[in-house]
Amino acid sequence: MGLRHAVMAALLEGESSGYDLAKGFDASVANFWASTPQQLYRELDRMESDGLITARVVEQVRRPNKRVFSLTEAGLTALTVYSATPPSRPTAIRDELMVKVQCVDLGEADAVRAAITERLHLAAGKLTRYERLRDRLLNGRHEDEFFADAERVGPYLTLLRGIAFEQETIRWSETALHVLAARTSRRDADR
Repeated sequence: MGLRHAVMAALLEGESSGYDLAKGFDASVANFWASTPQQLYRELDRMESDGLITARVVEQVRRPNKRVFSLTEAGLTALTVYSATPPSRPTAIRDELMVKVQCVDLGEADAVRAAITERLHLAAGKLTRYERLRDRLLNGRHEDEFFADAERVGPYLTLLRGIAFEQETIRWSETALHVLAARTSRRDADR
């Protein structure tokens, strides 16, 4: 999957400025796709050149004018074709922290525990943001009611995946920290 597909998926929510897309990526798409603002703006320019999106200038008072983007028919068609194509392969995890954890028995447990603790805090922060977003999407409705009545359920389903991922990261981090603390205590007692 390319960044352009994630951008087009985000534009299904309606037209948006590059700034709002970048900010929205943090809230809506970040649970399954990461991008820097620079990458996003470069991709928006390419997508406009390719006819997948169109931009219009919105004049603002006391602020610079901004461009807002929306999907074209060609963009909708490309996204429809993309969504009908099976994924090329399952997601592969490439996580530097896991390599460090693999090496923890070499004696760098304090540094690894600090890295795991940082990951735990990041996951907890993301989980809090995702849960707030879930509450906004549900808007007081029960989840079953949302699924039955919502115009689009895709954003909610991807959000559920992001929530599950962060919950699992928290569970794993807590387990790893507990195991490493117990091993350190045992090792210290044996000395």
